[in-house]
Amino acid sequence: MSLEMMTIAMFVVLILLILLGHPLAFTLAGVATLFGLIDNGGNVGHLFDMFANNCWGLMNNYVLVAIPLFILMAQLLDRSQVANQLFEALYIVLGAVKGGLGLAVVLVCTVFAATTGIIGASVVAMGLLATPALLSKGYQKEMASGIICASGTLGILIPPSIMMVVYGGLTGLKETSVGNLFAGAIFPGLILAGLYFAYILIRCNINPELGPPISREEANKWSAKQKWFMTLKSLIPPLALILAVMGTILAGVATPTEAAGLGALGAALLAAANRKLNWVVIRDASYSTMKTTAMVMMLFIGGKFFSTVFLSMGGGDVVADLMIGSGLNRWVVLAIMMGIVFLMGMFIDWAAILLITVPIFMPIVMELGFNPLWFSILMCVNLQTSFVTPPFGYALFYFAGVAPKGYTMMHIYRGIGPFIVLQIIGLALLVAFPPLITWLPELFFGS
Repeated sequence: MSLEMMTIAMFVVLILLILLGHPLAFTLAGVATLFGLIDNGGNVGHLFDMFANNCWGLMNNYVLVAIPLFILMAQLLDRSQVANQLFEALYIVLGAVKGGLGLAVVLVCTVFAATTGIIGASVVAMGLLATPALLSKGYQKEMASGIICASGTLGILIPPSIMMVVYGGLTGLKETSVGNLFAGAIFPGLILAGLYFAYILIRCNINPELGPPISREEANKWSAKQKWFMTLKSLIPPLALILAVMGTILAGVATPTEAAGLGALGAALLAAANRKLNWVVIRDASYSTMKTTAMVMMLFIGGKFFSTVFLSMGGGDVVADLMIGSGLNRWVVLAIMMGIVFLMGMFIDWAAILLITVPIFMPIVMELGFNPLWFSILMCVNLQTSFVTPPFGYALFYFAGVAPKGYTMMHIYRGIGPFIVLQIIGLALLVAFPPLITWLPELFFGS
């Protein structure tokens, strides 16, 4: 079998097995084993050595220690009810504005994203907390679900983000270190939040029935001084945690792994301050952290093994020759790569997409002369759509699991459509204006 046919067959078999519903980590490793044996003539010993070396390299990667620490931070924050208090305060402050409750959801999710980085926690928490409030005030079902699903996914982009830690561990490049990725993702995350904010405000002012304000009587129950006090009281603790984590990284005081440990400690202190830190919370948070970390690391092992076998048999050269040797303009090649990631995001988990595409795309990006940090953030912004694009967007199913009676998947699919368009607009802005990504990393860490 020719190298080109082997490359095509490897991806066809992978996609078929994924669509059949087999566990992703084992599918990646199994396909790698099958085609690795075909490529090396059935030399099991050589393939086992390759697998063992991959596992050893992953276990020795200091950056990946940040993954369980950030997950633990998210689990503790989820149980400390920080988001609940902030939403209640913003409900009072913004409720009188058309679309104000939707704006409150975006703001809470943006703050929550900068402290957790776990999509499931954000979408489920806001789905349980905000959906009844939105619907009781007359919000359209589609608008409510779209706001919560889109805003909840900001956690995968706004640092500290598990995706950035995985990406930095995959490339091993100085330009795409976790610190640079965190700094580069701040403005893109805020731009997406700003686009959601502007869309809700404009759309609800044009058609107030989509997001009506709360009554004046309810809004005027509290004085301006009380509103300020409630907002600051609920906002200062999470902002202090964000400063402790991101501030130490950007100031060069701590590595991302050390900052993750500081964040986990800070989340525990917040939970204690809210009288939510007890043995049951610690036990449940630790157990959830163990399960999530095990899942991520199994994906990492399977994906790393898949990419190693794929590159060792020359598949990466086939793809690179196809794209670079085609004579296409480099911007067309970039559009093709972004299109591939977007389409994969409709069917496959973000971690698998990273593990499959980054080892293949990064050499092409370097060859075409693109800034690797800029491209990496474009990838991460693009991958945020994987959580909300039908038919298999994870955030959509997280929300469906906690949605009140009367919600159907079609309500959720229709509601998320405009926000997918906003994400694509945000991606286009980052392509057109690279300093939106590169300026902060250059400011804090140099060129």
